[in-house]
Amino acid sequence: MRPGGSRRSLPCLPGLIQKENLMSKSLGVFVSSEQHLDKIITLCHAAKKKDVEVTIFFSHVGTRLTQDSRFAELEGLAKMAVCNVGFESNGLKPPVPGIGEKDYATQARNGDLIEECDRYVAF
Repeated sequence: MRPGGSRRSLPCLPGLIQKENLMSKSLGVFVSSEQHLDKIITLCHAAKKKDVEVTIFFSHVGTRLTQDSRFAELEGLAKMAVCNVGFESNGLKPPVPGIGEKDYATQARNGDLIEECDRYVAF
């Protein structure tokens, strides 16, 4: 309190608040669409420049992106996993660049991703 009993408010520090919000270092990406591969690749490049770790989970028709020739560009930019049910139901077969044997997973992997990442975005 200031002399005389009045309170002095502190100035708003939007830069400080904003900086605290940007300190997240992991991004989860859920992909259930067969569109937007270009945006996903761009997002991963931007995240890498900012030292943000990206993990992508492909589900439903999003698993079809694994057949796109540009899919290999994600290798090294993000950890990736594919819903095995979605992958098989779309008639797809391994191998896929950047997807290891243990990366064919259930939706439980997506649930873990939601819990573990600092931020989460869906396509």
